[in-house]
Amino acid sequence: MRTNSATAIALLVSLSTSAARAEEVTAWRLFISDHADPKVTVIDAIDGEKLDTFEIKGPASLHRSESGRTVFAVQGTAGVVTGIASGISFEDHGEHGDIDVEAPKLAGIEITGKKPSHFVEHNGDFAAFFDGEGVARIIDEKSVLEGKPDFREVKTDAPQHGVAVAYGSHVLLSEPNREKPDELPVGIRVADKTGAPIGGIHACPDLHGEASSGDILAFACATGLLVVSHGDGSPAVRHLPYADSLPEGKTTTLIGGRGLQYFLGNYGVDKVVLIDPTIESDAFRLISLPTRRVHFAVDPVRAKFAYVFTEDGQLHQLDVVKGEIANSLKLTDPYSMDGHWSDPRPRVAVAGDRIVVTDPLQGVLHLVDATSFEKTGDIAVEGKPFNVVSVGGSGQTHEGE
Repeated sequence: MRTNSATAIALLVSLSTSAARAEEVTAWRLFISDHADPKVTVIDAIDGEKLDTFEIKGPASLHRSESGRTVFAVQGTAGVVTGIASGISFEDHGEHGDIDVEAPKLAGIEITGKKPSHFVEHNGDFAAFFDGEGVARIIDEKSVLEGKPDFREVKTDAPQHGVAVAYGSHVLLSEPNREKPDELPVGIRVADKTGAPIGGIHACPDLHGEASSGDILAFACATGLLVVSHGDGSPAVRHLPYADSLPEGKTTTLIGGRGLQYFLGNYGVDKVVLIDPTIESDAFRLISLPTRRVHFAVDPVRAKFAYVFTEDGQLHQLDVVKGEIANSLKLTDPYSMDGHWSDPRPRVAVAGDRIVVTDPLQGVLHLVDATSFEKTGDIAVEGKPFNVVSVGGSGQTHEGE
């Protein structure tokens, strides 16, 4: 039974020839983890009302699926990844899309193991890598939403701070540093679904960070990127080296552009880098920030923009086409990057026409209009709101369905 959120905006837009009414519905939700307490709070991003709070087993980093139907809470200290059904789904009808809005709920799926870390989706398959075991557990979105624990495992040679990506009928697996097991992986190997290697190791020293943009997947290395695309029967992997003109540094966190094919990565503490993976020269554009970087996110709706939050409390609108900061807005008190790497600091997400910035020390979410880039309000959240992801969009509903 459809239970459209009371806070969704509904607008009668048309009457079909069969006199069945279609309504245009917009719904956006924010999933926020707490920095200290094991919980995920769900907020209606349109009216700010709390929809639910889910108790989990440990403080979590959050990941949303490409479809927006699922959110995953990766709880490294508790050794578990919890699946949450967002309650918002879409069905493509060609000339329009239908939206279905239900209550969010725990999906009934937990992926357990020692030290879950990197969590990666590729085409609806999720790979949770467990550092303490050197094992990836893979499951598809349909199984998660049906509450079926249909995992498959792929093992690497040793525990490591690694990553795996389910890539069609293949799996991309990080290769541990055999001489120094406590250090970052040294490359990527391609394996079949059973984990049997295909070919040799693709060197990627100090591998950390991966993302997809369009049909291209990239891993960040100390020497540049490994760029993965569809090859003849198996994934094609090439190395894109950093340009000689770049200062010393490397990328360790990557985000893939939406709408435009590019990658945005960190590069040093006070810079970010825009990367065009389709070209061999001048692929990297370095952008200096006024102070050290705290967090960054791309805009999935306004493809030419990304956002960077810096420790002076400012949110910056980055024009990824021009490669420059277009606007800056003061939102919070300073959040110094001195101290422990995991101290509570703001995180950024985009929910439709709103940019959302968590302010864990004040217990609020700051809302910024994505068009005017002006602050429009706050939403209070109990505790220390930390990681945040958004799901939602617009679609039609049909009376009588």
